[in-house]
Amino acid sequence: MHIISRVRLADFWEKHPNAQTSLRLWYKLTSLSEWSNLLELRESFPAADQVSNLTVFNTSGNNYRLITLVDYKYQKVFIRHILTHADY
Repeated sequence: MHIISRVRLADFWEKHPNAQTSLRLWYKLTSLSEWSNLLELRESFPAADQVSNLTVFNTSGNNYRLITLVDYKYQKVFIRHILTHADY
């Protein structure tokens, strides 16, 4: 999957350093994946939730929410928001 954009992840972990490890792991696993649907995505991330057309990942022990749009056809993941649990 092609992730758009890693800069959003880096900006977030600059403000929340304890999120860096899990966001880097998410990035690595996602960039190596070739999902064709939500069921395949959940093989990598069982706790991922579909909310309307967005996919929400829980990261850092459920402390943060990574909200994405996953385009399975074109193999792209668009990062929409990264929120703290309180902000979500």
